[in-house]
This record gives sequence, structure tokens and C-alpha cells, in this order.
Amino acid sequence: MMNGAPPEVMATETAAFLRGRRHAVVIGSGFGGLAAAVRLGARGYAVTVLERLDQAGGRANVFRQDGFTFDAGPTIVTAPFLFEELWTLCGKRLADDVDLRSLSPFYRLRYDDGSHLDCSGDAAEMRAEVARLSPGDVEGYERFMEAAEAIYRVGFEELGDVPFDSWTDMARIVPKMLKLGSLHSLHSLVSKYVRDPRLQIASSFHPLFVGGNPFTVTSIYGLIAFLERRWGVHFAMGGTGRLVDGLVKLMQGQGGRLRLNAEVAEILVEGRRATGVRLASGETIPADVVVSNADAAWTYGKLLKTVPRRTWTDRKLKRARYSMSLFVWYFGTKRRYEDVPHHTIVLGPRYKGLLTDIFENRKLADDFSLYLHRPTATDPSLAPDGCDAFYVLSPVPHLDADVDWATRAEPYRRAIAQRLEETMLPGLEAEVISSRVMTPLDFRDRLLSYKGAAFGMEPVLTQSAWFRPHNRSEDVDGLYLVGAGTHPGAGLPGVLSSARILDTVVPHADALV
Repeated sequence: MMNGAPPEVMATETAAFLRGRRHAVVIGSGFGGLAAAVRLGARGYAVTVLERLDQAGGRANVFRQDGFTFDAGPTIVTAPFLFEELWTLCGKRLADDVDLRSLSPFYRLRYDDGSHLDCSGDAAEMRAEVARLSPGDVEGYERFMEAAEAIYRVGFEELGDVPFDSWTDMARIVPKMLKLGSLHSLHSLVSKYVRDPRLQIASSFHPLFVGGNPFTVTSIYGLIAFLERRWGVHFAMGGTGRLVDGLVKLMQGQGGRLRLNAEVAEILVEGRRATGVRLASGETIPADVVVSNADAAWTYGKLLKTVPRRTWTDRKLKRARYSMSLFVWYFGTKRRYEDVPHHTIVLGPRYKGLLTDIFENRKLADDFSLYLHRPTATDPSLAPDGCDAFYVLSPVPHLDADVDWATRAEPYRRAIAQRLEETMLPGLEAEVISSRVMTPLDFRDRLLSYKGAAFGMEPVLTQSAWFRPHNRSEDVDGLYLVGAGTHPGAGLPGVLSSARILDTVVPHADALV
């Protein structure tokens, strides 16, 4: 790797690397970009992955400080077969590089009244948990899970890797979507089956993992509840960064290369075809295929700024609806909290009202619901002896909200710490020995997410499937998009599936003329 070398030296290195082979450039090394690189390598391309940061992973990069290891982004691994498939493409086994541990329970939901629900993949255990919380809802909950399975069979198994780059792809699924009730919101679907508000939350909160409001996303997102039951929830020992390292190793084992500190300033286009990229350094890199794992709005609005666009125009990008952002506090404590599970959802006094403030009112509320991650419950090596590593995540409005994060970040962090002291982590502030925060400004400035939205475009029905940015660009031939901002959406299964779609829409290297 020759990061920082003069452009003419890098151009010589690129020519030597290619040696007449078809070349694919991947912009960004998040899970979508790395999965795309592996799949393109398996299809005969020489692959170069360009990452503007100093480490691979994108949203899944890793912070190390004071002896603690913090996964910056995704921590819940579902559908592990999508990872296993990538290793199989390279003639290897996932288990040889990554130790994935199945978790049970998946997570605990702690309600504001102090009650809780432990969610797992065991049907009998879940019946018992539901009966403990609301005996009258057991039958309704099981009927909801049957509905979630039916949605999963169509929404994930049949449609998860369909390109949706033609309106006819959409037209074919409309009857199935109507039959599954997809015009209704997920929360309204859940409410047909269970009456206890706590169970309605437990059965409908999952879209928040992918940037959606349960009260406005299509009920197709009910598939996540069954996806978890079918495949479980897992954790990579050593942290999610081990999966990133494993994918980089796979890609390099195919002969691909990763260049860090390599910021793409422009996708080069001749006529309507992508021909390569220009870096911020001025270096140009030719390519037969360009795949962008950057934010979709950034790809079209910045990297193709001077290219005429008929579909994803600046006006359309500006008018689109974008997901909420996140405030994340990473912290390490000098003691262990042994009674705190690996994953906890700490719910506040409001549910719908809070989500309305975040998604519709663009208001930073005084109350909040939190996701608390304690990876040292499973892997103590992520912290010094006798210590715990945590991150706590609070959904917040994206940057259209009138919030000065430069001054609000620390008071907001203190408010979260106080809430955690009152509910889960007694005496917390006195125990903290390592701390850092991420705000919507970091999503905008570090991860280049439009408006600081953490998950790209909001996954409402009119921005899903065919209505979402296509995996095969509508505006530029030879350009493909993967990651949270494109079809099928955010979350590890979604971004890995977006790379899987490339097998359908990108020609094999030998087929290019």
C-alpha cells in the first residue's frame, strides 16, 4: 500500500496492478463496499477499494483508546449466512477468521415502568416472556410472528436480492405486497395482533435499527422480527471490526488492494459511462466498473456534481426524506456491571411522541429512548481487566433540526448518563475512565452522510424498492451503488444484500468488450 505517494507513482503502480485485467473501483470500505469487492473479485475483476479514512469499515470502524475497544457502528449481526457466502466464494470458511457467538437473549427491553422483556429466538421462551408480561396477548403475539414469517418469505427470501432497476420488477410484487398489508405501517399491523403497549413496542421497534419510524414505515419491515428468530443474533468476538478485517483479508487474498486516506473527489464520466475516479490528490484511476459505497445522496450530489442527471437531480435529492441521525456516547468504566445484558433497549416515558419529535418535528426532546451496548458481557477482552466497555445510542433528528451540537453535545451526554444512572448503571459518572461522543456532525463531516442522516434516505414506502436509488445507476452506465442508501436498505443484511445484487447487474469481467 503506497498511501501518500505522488500521483505519478500511484499511476505507475495502478498500471502494474492491472496488467490488462478489467478493473473495478469501489468507493468506500463499509460492509457494502467490502462485500462488493469480494464479489467482483470472484467475477474476475482486479479490484481497488478506496477509503478516505485511515482504516477500513466506514460506519463499522473501530475506536481504540485507554485500553478499550469500541465498535463505532453496527453491533447486531443477523443473517450470518450472508457473511458465510462471501467466504465460500473465496474457498474459505468464515469460522476460520471470525468467531461468531450466538446470543441469548438477543436483547432486553427495559420499559419506563421498570418492567422488562427478554427477546430470544426460542419460541417457547418467548411465549413464556409474553405470558409473564401480558397473558392475554400470547395468542395474538404468535399470530403476529406467523404474519412476520410470511412477510419474511416474500420480503427477504424472494425480494431481498432483486435489483428493482425496472418498474416491472415493482409491478410484479405489488399484488404480494397488498396481500401482506404492506400499505399499512408496521405499528398498525402489530396493533392488530397485540394490545399491551409494551408488546406493541417490542414487536415494532426493529425499523429503528435501519433508520425507520415504526409508525410510518411499511409493514414489510415486520420481516426483521422473524429474521432474528430464524437466524439468531450474533456477536463477533473481538468486536464487529473483526468482520471488517476478515473481509479485507478475503479481498486481498483475491489479489485486490485497499488504499486508505484516498478520498474520491469525482466519478469520471465520458458520455453516459463511468470511466474511473479522480482523487482529491489529483490522481486519476481508470476503471471499467465503478461501485459507490458512499452515501447515495453524496454520490449523486457531490461525486457526480457536474454530470447531467435525469433521475437523481439536486432538486430530488433535496426534497427526499432522510432518516434520523444518532448521538452515540462510547465509554469505559473502571468496574463491571455484571447484571447488564449485552444488548438493552432502555425505553423512555414516551414512544410515539418521541418518534414524532425526531422524525417529523425535527426537535431534540428532553426525554429519550436508548440502545445500550455492553460487549464485555460476552467478550471481556474489549476492556482492561475488571472494566466494562459500553456504547449508548440515542436517535436524534438529522441536521435539518435547529440544534447546535457544538454546544449541546456535552449537556446531552450528561443527561444520558443521568438516565443510565437512574435505570441501569448506578454511580456511572464516577466510574467512567474513557469517553468519546459522535454527533450528527460526525455523520455529515466524517462519514459524508447528507444532512448527517445515519441511514441515508428514510425507508418509507415511497423510498423503498424501485423508489430507492437503484443498485445499477439510473443516470450513469457502469456505475453501481451499494450500502444503506440504496436498495434494499440499511442494516447488515440490507447492505450485504445490496452487494449480492451486483452478481445480477454487473457483467462478469470476461463479458466486457
